[in-house]
Amino acid sequence: MNKKKIIITAGVVIVLAVAGYWIFGKKSAQGKVDFVTETVAKGNISNSITATGTIEPVTEVEVGTQVSGIIDKIYVDYNSVVKEGEVIAEMDRVTLLSDLQSAQATYDGAKAEYDYQKKLYERNKKLHEKQLISETDYEQSTYDYERAKSTFEQSQAALSKAERNLSYATITSPINGIVTSKDVEEGQTVASGFETPTLFTIAADLTKMQVVADVDEADIAGVKDSARVTFTVDAYPNDVFEGRVHQIRLGSANSSSSSSTSTSSETVVTYEVVITADNPDLKLKPRLTANVTIYTDTRDNVLVVPNKALRFTPEKNLIGKKTITDCEGEHKVWTMDANGFTAHPVKIGLSDGSHTEILEGISEGTPIVTETVLKGFANAAPEASADGERSPFMPGPPGSDKKKQK
Repeated sequence: MNKKKIIITAGVVIVLAVAGYWIFGKKSAQGKVDFVTETVAKGNISNSITATGTIEPVTEVEVGTQVSGIIDKIYVDYNSVVKEGEVIAEMDRVTLLSDLQSAQATYDGAKAEYDYQKKLYERNKKLHEKQLISETDYEQSTYDYERAKSTFEQSQAALSKAERNLSYATITSPINGIVTSKDVEEGQTVASGFETPTLFTIAADLTKMQVVADVDEADIAGVKDSARVTFTVDAYPNDVFEGRVHQIRLGSANSSSSSSTSTSSETVVTYEVVITADNPDLKLKPRLTANVTIYTDTRDNVLVVPNKALRFTPEKNLIGKKTITDCEGEHKVWTMDANGFTAHPVKIGLSDGSHTEILEGISEGTPIVTETVLKGFANAAPEASADGERSPFMPGPPGSDKKKQK
């Protein structure tokens, strides 16, 4: 055990000696330290959230039928342009005409009976007032009249219903638009029950579309009405479409997801956000999936600096004889001249992850230091292995990790 410890200790001492010699002994002879600067300038900066949604027409109507029967004629197809009131389909009328004739006959009989009982009642009423008929006869005529009146009104309602059902056999477009879906064919039987069957779907104007996006509950607080939105679709990956938030629906949607390797389930709460977008060239098709970016905060024409400038701090062992003039402050940027480095406290605002808004502390056009670049140190580094990898026991040159990141 003692022999093994001695070997390890000796190895560590050798590694540290080589690293120290390379950093401090070779730096001045073969290496060069440069500092990258960038001018403070004005620009636009914003924060955003992402979501996924579905493209839909702004106005879309499902056309159904109120009566059951056989589809006799269809006059439109997919992508047909229709006008409001235009006949798009007709149903078989035989059964509906039969129902109408039956209702008409019942109505005629009920009307005749009603007219007769009404005249009889009016005559007996006058006789009763003169006490020429008994109370029982008068009550009977009153009863017969009210009953005939009720039957007549029922037959009148049944006739109106039969006439309306016959009119339903002619199916017309409720709006101006284009047929986006046709769910029936000629000869098909449709049954109207508790839910009206859908025959066609008509979109009003495909040059005006909307995206219904599902926004996570953690992000919904940042979404505002009329906020700017950009989105893409897989069909046109190089095109970026613009839109605006039109509506934030208050009803939330709960969806449960569970892993196949776990018995636990996770409930995700999302809110539907409706985004309006122009579609003049009709590239956006209904039901396309949209990858949405909603801008929650935007600052235009403000001073911005790279975030790496706020992370930069000069290191004494790399700047040689130059001076470092530091300052108090949570956030600071550095300027550089022939004598050394000077820190400037700044007040920051919005950040988008790569740039940050500067509210005060530095003026436009000021060159600030963003990072340190080491040049020429690779010549003094130990030789790489055949596959280009350095031995894990040998120290790398200062700044080598930064170069890899670049």
